[in-house]
Amino acid sequence: MVGTVAFGSVPTPLGDMLAAVTETGVAGVGWSGRERLRARFLEGLGLAEVDDPGRTAPVLGELADYYAGRLRVFGVPVDWSLTSPVQRKVLGTLYETVAYGKAVTYGELAARSGTGVPARAIGSIMGANPVPIIVPCHRVVAGNGLGGFSGGEGVESKRWLLTMEGYLQPTLDWD
Repeated sequence: MVGTVAFGSVPTPLGDMLAAVTETGVAGVGWSGRERLRARFLEGLGLAEVDDPGRTAPVLGELADYYAGRLRVFGVPVDWSLTSPVQRKVLGTLYETVAYGKAVTYGELAARSGTGVPARAIGSIMGANPVPIIVPCHRVVAGNGLGGFSGGEGVESKRWLLTMEGYLQPTLDWD
């Protein structure tokens, strides 16, 4: 594969987010262990790293605007290189059909995607999502609760995101 990847980070209420951006679009986003995450993205993409703030600025700006409550729909292109065809179909269905402030159950997303992937496997696909927030895996919930979340501080980060988006009611200590 020929091409490059640029990295940038933005502070968020859930911790600094690292973004990996190729010539095609944002290929990866994540919170913790920036050097480990950078290494994982570099290895998975198989691309050379470049310093290109102009490439990362649109993604970082949209993430900052999302966390500030000014953005509900991301406009930056997504590079799906770190996903398999089935993951791409499921995550693409999520990206295209579950809007800000809404949620879908694992079973509903399984049915919508038309992939034949069982509901219990949808959680694994969400956990492997290389572009959380932009591809909103936090909007996929269990039929009887929030379900899991592998980003940030886990399910508490998911709860925070869904509260920020208005899907969940804030608790008394929400700020």
